[in-house]
Amino acid sequence: MKLVRYGQPGREKAGILDRDARVRDLSGVHPDISAETLARDVLDELRSIDPETLPLVDATERIGPCVSDVSKVVCIGLNYRDHANETGKPIPSEPVLFMKATTSISGPYDDVVLPKDAEKGDWEVELGLVIGEKAQYVAEADWQRYVAGYCVVNDVSERAFQVERGGQWVKGKSSDTFCPLGPWLVTPEEIADPQALALTAEVSGEIMQEGSTRDMIFNCAEIVSYVSRFMTLLPGDVIATGTPAGVGFARNRFLKPGDTMRLSVAGLGEQRQRVVAHEDRIR
Repeated sequence: MKLVRYGQPGREKAGILDRDARVRDLSGVHPDISAETLARDVLDELRSIDPETLPLVDATERIGPCVSDVSKVVCIGLNYRDHANETGKPIPSEPVLFMKATTSISGPYDDVVLPKDAEKGDWEVELGLVIGEKAQYVAEADWQRYVAGYCVVNDVSERAFQVERGGQWVKGKSSDTFCPLGPWLVTPEEIADPQALALTAEVSGEIMQEGSTRDMIFNCAEIVSYVSRFMTLLPGDVIATGTPAGVGFARNRFLKPGDTMRLSVAGLGEQRQRVVAHEDRIR
């Protein structure tokens, strides 16, 4: 099942994809894809609905972030060996955790806005885990019970803010539009093995990242268990599980206004974004 949110920012409604990948209006059943929608009994109810019986959504409608009311976005840094190597960092002995502000969340096709004084905008294609049940001290063997679905995440970064301005990474990760989510929230029965998914990122027509989730240093089970030891995960929370090699920071190639990005994770759809300057956005 592929769930989607459509409509203008702040007014999105729930949708579901039909067999032809068209969006159908689900808002008559549930108004939004929110924490309540991610409960197991609600998802089971939605699986029983034939999308072909629901109204077709106009194809010109904006697609929003695939889940609403996210309480936190938790990110795993340096979780691919090749990415750690390209940054010159040691291989972590435990998962590296950092956060993105929830105000950074945007739709999968919305513009990515480089913030004021930005110098080194960067891309990172990642597998996102969307939490469906309150999670504390989760055993690795039980991790899937707590995950309602998967999505594509672009962990957009401003490397000068992140690396050169002191302090923690969060300020280089949290500008508005720096966390495109979606296009879909894909429920687990559609993904046979989340540790065997190809990831790709293309910038202005050039392939920058090609990897697989099989190359994670810490897999999904380890990540959910580990994060839940240090904070309570709530329904709707998103964990971005890390990115493979090929980021701009390692290439000395950074985002500039006019660039385009295309990011995909196998089975989870494709994001497409245009990069714009802060000054152009506020005119």
